[in-house]
Amino acid sequence: MKVLVLSPHTDDAELGCGGSIVKLLEEGAELLWIVFSIAEDSVPESLPKDVLKMEFMSVAEYLGLDECSYRIHNIRVRRFPESRQDILQALVDTRREFAPHMVFTPSLNDFHQDHQVVANETVRAFKMHSSILGYELPWNNIASDANMFIRLNRSQIERKYSMLKLYRSQFEKQRNYFSEEFIFGLAKLRGIQCNSDYAESFEVIRWMM
Repeated sequence: MKVLVLSPHTDDAELGCGGSIVKLLEEGAELLWIVFSIAEDSVPESLPKDVLKMEFMSVAEYLGLDECSYRIHNIRVRRFPESRQDILQALVDTRREFAPHMVFTPSLNDFHQDHQVVANETVRAFKMHSSILGYELPWNNIASDANMFIRLNRSQIERKYSMLKLYRSQFEKQRNYFSEEFIFGLAKLRGIQCNSDYAESFEVIRWMM
């Protein structure tokens, strides 16, 4: 199975579907991961501007991904609406080149302006071609359409948290949604909802069989 993972900014997909990425790779999926912004404007002044890019590449190395398995763009953070057409074109080009069976993108209920653009353009690019699952980032979501679950074991959640720990810059900023308590707690909650030890939940935007 070919899986396309879309991350508006470095770390979004790890937070929203990191455990599922681990599981799919373990099951032999062919994965392509696109990051649209390395969020240079959000980096603390004490750190290099490309620190988030380097941290994402550490995640890719941790997962055993080669350079053909990911693409990194540098759209300015919080300015995605100005680049909507460029994002759509990149997605259409990816559809033609990679032809994914499944696409992970932010939920349509995600109200971060950059995430909204990626989610909406994902629908435009793939609605006739691929299954589309919206991952949740609860601090950005005003509602939850958790109507699809991917069951995970503890090892897969532990590997998700190991990926997140590679984003040292975000721990320096004390992002509470990077905490071990939150990552394992949300995964346990979603697991209880689908009779599993752990899980991640998704909004089914499109499902193709």
